[in-house]
Amino acid sequence: MKRALISVSDKNGIVPFAEQLVELGVEIISTGGTKAAFEQAGVPVTGIEAVTEFPEMLDGRVKTLHPAIHGGLLARRDTAEHMEAIAAHDIKPIDLVIVNLYPFQETIQKPGVTLEEAIENIDIGGPSMLRSAAKNYAAVTVVVDTADYDTVLTELKEHGATTFETRQRFAAKVFRHTAAYDALIAEYLTDITGEAFPEKVTFTYNRKQVLRYGENPHQDAAFYTEPRAVENSISAAKQLHGKELSYNNIRDADAALKIASEFTEPVAVAVKHMNPCGVGVGENIEEAYLKAYEADETSIFGGIVALNKEVDANTAEHMSKIFLEIIIAPSFSEEAFAILAKKKNIRLLTVPFAGSVEGFEKTSVNGGLLIQASDSLVEDTASYEVVTAKQPTEAEMKALLAQWKIVKHVKSNAIVVGSDKQTLGIGAGQMNRIGSAMIALNQAGEKAKGAVLASDAFFPMDDTVEAAAKAGITAIIQPGGSIKDKESIAMADKYGISMVLTHVRHFKH
Repeated sequence: MKRALISVSDKNGIVPFAEQLVELGVEIISTGGTKAAFEQAGVPVTGIEAVTEFPEMLDGRVKTLHPAIHGGLLARRDTAEHMEAIAAHDIKPIDLVIVNLYPFQETIQKPGVTLEEAIENIDIGGPSMLRSAAKNYAAVTVVVDTADYDTVLTELKEHGATTFETRQRFAAKVFRHTAAYDALIAEYLTDITGEAFPEKVTFTYNRKQVLRYGENPHQDAAFYTEPRAVENSISAAKQLHGKELSYNNIRDADAALKIASEFTEPVAVAVKHMNPCGVGVGENIEEAYLKAYEADETSIFGGIVALNKEVDANTAEHMSKIFLEIIIAPSFSEEAFAILAKKKNIRLLTVPFAGSVEGFEKTSVNGGLLIQASDSLVEDTASYEVVTAKQPTEAEMKALLAQWKIVKHVKSNAIVVGSDKQTLGIGAGQMNRIGSAMIALNQAGEKAKGAVLASDAFFPMDDTVEAAAKAGITAIIQPGGSIKDKESIAMADKYGISMVLTHVRHFKH
């Protein structure tokens, strides 16, 4: 290894790395700020303009896009014609490339960043050098990750060169890196144009954690996060205590966060297998948790609980009495944390709870990907329609609106029975609506008397309305839109209960 080209935005560790390369007899070629850093540290360095015999121009936009650079990177060492061609043009091979790119992601995450600033942080020369070097990894070592500096030095000291396996592995990393970089730029510019569903989509994610396993022990899994992940998400959560999150923990926590984010008043949401098993609303977070616990004292065991206000000592004492996998909240008081942290395995996470987040949901299918806007519609309650002779009371309407927020997060077919303060029965994921209704009503039992019922989609028949009325339900909220709406309305009138149509459906498969 005779020549190295180094041009980095992230200069952590680059000077001592270059010093050791020089000790190994490697000539350093460099550009701009990297070259200045080497000169300041006393590292022998050759400027890029001395190699290209062409000055940097266009405010540095053009400096490495030159045959003297790319010829030295792309020439195949095992092909005589290639070596003769570069020799004829006095181009010397480059054996090692150390490049990391302009900080585009960091730039667009800054508050108030302008489009001009973002554009100027799109790197062109860097990816070009990386791709050229990576294409020719049979002969060229290319490094894009500062964590790989030690590997390069170790192999150079031990063997005088890097191994083929290392060069191949680094090349693969480079193409992942440049692909992710370009994907982020494409996503950013596409967002600006407002094109929701372009002809091609490219997404990039960063690995956050390799998981012990997926849904089941025989399934391998890992957790990846979006570079621009929103704060109010499980991907941005801070873990304060407990063992690592599992695949199922992450999915359940995501579901709990989405429900809790629907409320501004203190709320506690208990989730099992991505469905709520108890939701409680209170004057304070302690009352909210107790309501959620009382909603289903059996199912909450081993569940995930999300609370949208700080956890205080009293609430922590209640929660410490049962086994919970995860507790998510904006914060924990010192006393609450001390109480809960006595349990070794419980995971304590913080998320800022900034409200529901608009965006797009991605669902994989074999051979493809489904993309849809998230179900974050802000509904106009003034457009809701009371279609029965009996009008809901103010208290019933408050309860209907609370349960309507919850039913949209329950797997279809979804029926939720409850009051304005808590869920009393939840029927999820049945193949027919009456099946979900009977589960919810049976769970509510005697508490169904005087409660309300929410349905995520219309009633195909009037049987659910009749079952609800016989159980003591006094008001129903549902989208409407069935060809048999009149039968369901007539059934409600028969039993003297009120029915509100939202004209909005909330299927969740």
